Formats: sequence, structure tokens, C-alpha cells
Amino acid sequence: MSGTARILIIEDAEAIRAAVRSGLAEAGHQILDRPDGSTLETELAGFQPDLVVLDLMLPGRDGFALLDVVRTSSNAGILLLTARDGVDDRLRGLLGGADDYLTKPFVLAELVARVTAILRRMGRISETLAIGDLVLDPEANLVRRGEATLDLTATELRLLHYLLRQRGRVVSKTQILVAVWGYDDYDPNLVEVHVSALRRKLEAHGPRLLHTMRGLGYVLRGEA
Repeated sequence: MSGTARILIIEDAEAIRAAVRSGLAEAGHQILDRPDGSTLETELAGFQPDLVVLDLMLPGRDGFALLDVVRTSSNAGILLLTARDGVDDRLRGLLGGADDYLTKPFVLAELVARVTAILRRMGRISETLAIGDLVLDPEANLVRRGEATLDLTATELRLLHYLLRQRGRVVSKTQILVAVWGYDDYDPNLVEVHVSALRRKLEAHGPRLLHTMRGLGYVLRGEA
């Protein structure tokens, strides 16, 4: 698994199609887009999408007919797009095999998030967090620095996961205590011990990424 998927967009409105294509391509996916479903069978066989973003109101065969085609000839995920917001249409789409449903107008960031959620549920992509040559795969509990696999404790994994999510931001010891240990009683030694241990393991395979900001806390960033 990786963070990249093949996505087929079928949407007749050129502006919407272009925006969706741009947003999903920016998220790292490989995109193929079409204004209608006239070549759907060919695209399913050749492009083999992991997910189809499908408008319901299309010229020629409508989205419900195309939904049936995708479901009978592919295991791709399906996100429906439509101006229809009636309950009957939503139920028809979901019961017909769609994985999710988004009503126009929509926020592009929400569409990208819904696509990502479908792909993760299907096991087509995994979430990875990275900075520089440091990569964490939370699902596999795997951490790599360049070509080296790091042996971290469960606490160090939680700490690194939190710091990667906050990368570029200074976080205090209290914030770390709450996020990693679940309480905010100030215990600087606990944080310092684990930060120091994590830092040693990270720096065994590359330059410093985890920096101390005196009087403020810590920050994970690439530059010194």
C-alpha cells in the first residue's frame, strides 16, 4: 500500500471536473477524467481505477446505470457526486453499492478527505507521515530513516506520531504529556527522558530533526 491511488472522474461539468482533478492530483493520486460514461467499460479494464468519482446527472447513461456497471465489473470504490439531495436518491445510490455520497456544491477539501477515507477503508492506501527522510507508517508501526528501520518502543512510536502530526510547530512538554500519556500533570523528566531516547535513535541515521526550543518545548523540522 502507498499514498497513491488511480482515480477515475466522470463528471460532465468541466469546471467541477477540473477542480476535482486538480485537488486529487495535488493529493498525489493518478487521475483519469471523462465528461460522460460512454467509455466506462474501456476505462475500467484499461485504467483499472481504485476509485470512481461519479456524477449522477450525466448525458447518455446516468450515474445510476454507470454505478451498476462499476459494481458488476470492478472492485473500485465509488463516491457519488450530485445536485440531488433527496433521501430517496441517496439511499438508491448507497444501496446500489456506492461507498459515499457528496452533494453539490461541495468543498474540495471535503471531497479529497472522503476519497482518502474510502481508499483507506478498502486498504488501497495507508497513511504515512514523513519529514525529510523520516517516514512513519502508523498502521504497520514501522519507522524508517533513509534505508534504516528504527526499533522504537511503543511510547516512542506514540511520541513520534504526535510530533510528526505537529511537524514544524513548537509543542510544550505539557502538550506532549496530554497527547502521549493522556494526562497533564507536569513531569518534565518523563518527557525529557523519552525525547532524548527518541532523538538518539533518529540521529543514529541522519542529521538532527528533533530540536529543543529552550523554555518552550520541542519542534520536529528538517532544518537545524
